Amino acid sequence: MSTRLRPLLIAVALTVPLAANADDGAGVSAIQCGDTFDTASGTLTGARTLIVENGLIREVLPGVQSPEGAQAIDLSGHTCTPGWIDMHVHLRGQSNPNSYSEGFRLDPQDFAFRSVGYAEKTLMAGFTTVRDLGGDVALSLRDAINQGLVRGPRIYAAGKSIATTGGHGDPTNGLNNQLAHLVGPPGPTEGVINSPEQARQAVRQRYKEGSDVIKITATGGVLSYAKSADAPQFTQDEVAEVIRTARDYGYKVAAHAHGKEGMKRAVLAGIDSIEHGTYMDDEIFKLMKEKGTWYVPTISAGKFVGKMAQIDGYYPDIVRPKAAAVGAQIADTFAAAHKAGVKIAFGTDAGVSFHGDNAEEFVFMVEGGMSPAEALRAATVNAAELLGESERLGSLAPGKLADIVAVPGNPLADIAITRSVDFVMKQGVVYRQP
Repeated sequence: MSTRLRPLLIAVALTVPLAANADDGAGVSAIQCGDTFDTASGTLTGARTLIVENGLIREVLPGVQSPEGAQAIDLSGHTCTPGWIDMHVHLRGQSNPNSYSEGFRLDPQDFAFRSVGYAEKTLMAGFTTVRDLGGDVALSLRDAINQGLVRGPRIYAAGKSIATTGGHGDPTNGLNNQLAHLVGPPGPTEGVINSPEQARQAVRQRYKEGSDVIKITATGGVLSYAKSADAPQFTQDEVAEVIRTARDYGYKVAAHAHGKEGMKRAVLAGIDSIEHGTYMDDEIFKLMKEKGTWYVPTISAGKFVGKMAQIDGYYPDIVRPKAAAVGAQIADTFAAAHKAGVKIAFGTDAGVSFHGDNAEEFVFMVEGGMSPAEALRAATVNAAELLGESERLGSLAPGKLADIVAVPGNPLADIAITRSVDFVMKQGVVYRQP
């Protein structure tokens, strides 16, 4: 699918002006920060000047300086942080009352065009890197962004998530019998497995397609056209084989999971992260801490689906009660997980909620008991560690990629100002400035 969509996204690029107000990254820049967030200590370290060259931070100088030959960018009155990382997005689409019929009416081209706008909104909101956990457009969108054809964050893409028959991620859920017969039962190529052998094949297919990360749907889901949101959907052997095969290819594996048993099987098998985690409890917290498993909460998605479940007709009848139940629970689960000391990385599930509103998650995390510094660390140094990219991302230090975000004021005093990004640089290129 990604090969077929690549020329479509190149065609999209011809219609989208690139960084009309953006520096192309050439030369040396001096980013003069009024204050600077240090992700190692979780504190503000005062005025700093970041010298950027060839897409990297070359030096970090004390105070405000204007080295000869460098283009100065004045961010006095602003706090600079590393570019933020959202570990759970879906750039292919965005929630709307027609979502369930669009899959029948729209072509891949339609989703490709839409994804370009969603990617730009995400970047302009300060998220210079994302992990796209499921979608047929993401692989080609990633390539188009990397080639400079369209504007968007750096993408680590899962491609098609791996599910079981009838599970969250089975692309034939909701089809009538006639359509299901025409389509035929999906298999590992389509990301649907029912044995350890098929699990191996599905991972290898994702490798063939060029995925960067593997995602499984370890339990039922809220928005899938099926009754259960929390039943386990992989046997212990199946999830173990996904992870075993993924390790052969150097992949990390993320597990969509709401129910306790599905989470338990995934954590015991060595999963890298649990996404959503709605019904985790003290036993799961303990197990995750023992195994070093990360938690990506997606509070934004929980609050969004809970709100939309109150609107008649927004979701199908089979989905609405799941959305109401899960939406009410995720924030409390996050608060309990944080209190228990589970490792947490930032993620929103944008696409379920609206793209560009990703920074709302910072506010929700602080409401759930995190300090503003902890929330910022979740979206920088923690997320970089979960990605396996700590050497390139997550801090403002010499040798790191020049991903820099600035907000007007002190985010440690008021985390809500993360919703008011004034400056965005990704790998030395300025996309937004005051």
